[in-house]
Amino acid sequence: MKITDFSIVFVIIFIPLFLLSGFQIKDQQSVHYLEMKYVTALRTAVQDGASVLNTNEKQEWEAGYGSSKFFRSDKELAVAVFYRSLYSNLGIEDDLPAQQTLDYYIPAIAVVDYDGYYIYADEEFAGKDHETLIRHVWSPKKPYTYSDENGNLIRFTLDNVVEIYEEQTGSWIQGLQKELINSTRVSLIAHSELFEQVRRTTIVQTIEDDLANVINRHNEYAVKNGVSYDFTLPSISEEEWNNSVNDIGLIAFVQGIPVGKDYINNYALGGGRLVKKPDIHAGSDPVTGIRYFERGDCQSGLIIEETFASAKQAATRGYFERNCRKDVTPYN
Repeated sequence: MKITDFSIVFVIIFIPLFLLSGFQIKDQQSVHYLEMKYVTALRTAVQDGASVLNTNEKQEWEAGYGSSKFFRSDKELAVAVFYRSLYSNLGIEDDLPAQQTLDYYIPAIAVVDYDGYYIYADEEFAGKDHETLIRHVWSPKKPYTYSDENGNLIRFTLDNVVEIYEEQTGSWIQGLQKELINSTRVSLIAHSELFEQVRRTTIVQTIEDDLANVINRHNEYAVKNGVSYDFTLPSISEEEWNNSVNDIGLIAFVQGIPVGKDYINNYALGGGRLVKKPDIHAGSDPVTGIRYFERGDCQSGLIIEETFASAKQAATRGYFERNCRKDVTPYN
């Protein structure tokens, strides 16, 4: 075969492969961009919503009245700010049909309050003409309740204030765990380390189990709205759960949005405390392309692509820690 014949064969066989590979790379880049857009918008919206949870008109509802963690959380305001931020960052703040469609992919929002939690999720109800309607509604506040082997009930809070129902006496008592040691026969109260362990486990497990049920039930409503995706509670690390129950906060999920051949399946947790740890900003160096993360308000010229709540989260996503170099002029 002549060299020219080999050239023709090469063009026929390999050029389409190169073109296809190029299209796939471009498609992967588009998918990655969309994923980052949704993830960043969700995290920003959750932080924005959580930041107003402790906005109260009445002074007696603010922290400092008996507990540094006691707030009467403004869940309605928090969710309104969450949606407003989410719509804005996705560019659909003026697009009502797009907002309604996006709502199908938000199976649950949870508000972690001082002495209980709320879940904002889809429920069915009858309309004016007795037609079945589906929309997000608030659950009643659900306490962080633990029952011991003797039938005593313990209602935990985000700190050491506790409410106890004694099965033997049929009465309720309330106060700080250490102050109640000599006032109750409930054995858990006498062991501070065990009390703290059970308190955290109870709060996390109670919220987690309820969210799993709510998100699973969302599948029924999603199918009726034409969404074919198996909604399940994603795996949330122990570290994230522990951080989420340190103070009042917001947890939200966005799942099932098709992106390329995959689906968005993400969540975000945000705290409503007044003093928060600085965010971890992550992105690529515009010169080397190496992926770094940096802490707080450090601005060393990275092209920021994501934000994280901890350095560990950033590291697991493939970012290296970069020391703050504020003397470096940021690239435009």
